Amino acid sequence: MEAPAAFVCGMGGSAIGGDLAVAALADRLTKPMMVVRSYGLPSWAPAGPAVLCSSYSGDTEETLACYAAAEALGAQRLVATTDGELADAARGDRVPVIGLPAGLQPRAAVGYMFCCAAELAALALAAPRINTEIDAAASHLGQSFEAAEARARTIAAEIGDATPVIYGSDMTVPVAYRWKTQVNENAKVPAYWGTLPEADHNEIEGWSGADGRFAAVFIHDRDQHPRERRRFELTAKSISPYAAAVIEVEAEGENRTERVLHAVILGDLLSIELATARGVEPMPVESIDAFKRELGRPDGSS
Repeated sequence: MEAPAAFVCGMGGSAIGGDLAVAALADRLTKPMMVVRSYGLPSWAPAGPAVLCSSYSGDTEETLACYAAAEALGAQRLVATTDGELADAARGDRVPVIGLPAGLQPRAAVGYMFCCAAELAALALAAPRINTEIDAAASHLGQSFEAAEARARTIAAEIGDATPVIYGSDMTVPVAYRWKTQVNENAKVPAYWGTLPEADHNEIEGWSGADGRFAAVFIHDRDQHPRERRRFELTAKSISPYAAAVIEVEAEGENRTERVLHAVILGDLLSIELATARGVEPMPVESIDAFKRELGRPDGSS
């Protein structure tokens, strides 16, 4: 297998932009591109790849480790961050730094991260530039925002107090993952995600014991394989007797970039609606912050 021409290294909200860019570019990628969520690049990574190290805070330890590993490979490095140790290291190494607007939660910077990852693909000669598509998508999102808010309220009401399980296929796989993580961070409740057709070979059996505790959300896209669409229909039918709700969502837009970003916005708005229904404040992530503080203690003491 040909080695990836481009790597996006990051964690959490700083990494998802890479997944979404790969999904938007999938049918136009001429070389492989992958997202790395780890402390280093794969052992088979070639010399001289293009590497985007994406960390909103600039202090994500996994991404800092990837930045160092990329230097050892002679990579063409690019950094996206607000500041922190990563920005300091990059400026010291004369590595280009894409400055991100400060004051956001990393997950709220997904649009910036998406654009940075798309630009990396172009720099690596793995895909054409999609600047015009991104501009058109921004216009589309502005025009459809109120409709997306209304749709999010409807989906939230259908989910109710159930635990959501979000399914995607092809382009909507990273979208489903984004929905899951946004529900986790904004609504402060568990949520899960899966992919089709894989779920039809294992997870579908587990729904027979769901007892109405889970709501299934299927995110469709017009580019998905006809057999995948048929699987969505049959999977929904199979689990319907055991689910609190079965909800169908269709990605909207003229091209993959528009549809990816519209579906992301819809999921973000859904997570806010679920947070509102629970009476919780979406922005703080106290459990994550507490964990990071604990992880930062060399002796592990509390």
